[in-house]
Amino acid sequence: MDDAPNDNLTDAAKDRLRLIVERIERLEEEKKEIAEQIKEVYGEAKAVGYDTKALRTVVRLRKVDRQERQEQEALLEVYLDALGELD
Repeated sequence: MDDAPNDNLTDAAKDRLRLIVERIERLEEEKKEIAEQIKEVYGEAKAVGYDTKALRTVVRLRKVDRQERQEQEALLEVYLDALGELD
């Protein structure tokens, strides 16, 4: 089979592809390790009495620009008020 897809790549292109795949694999492994570390930190927080659901919300909210967060909170308040959920 002379026209196999593998024959269409130069040796340099094959090496580059291999390096890219290996780099992605390393990063995926690092991501897995970091996710495990984050899980452990939440576990530590829970062990000393912190509410992990609230902590996750705080972490998520801190990623959002302050002004955007305030706009979201104001809109949420309007919606809750319209539904009679606010006193």
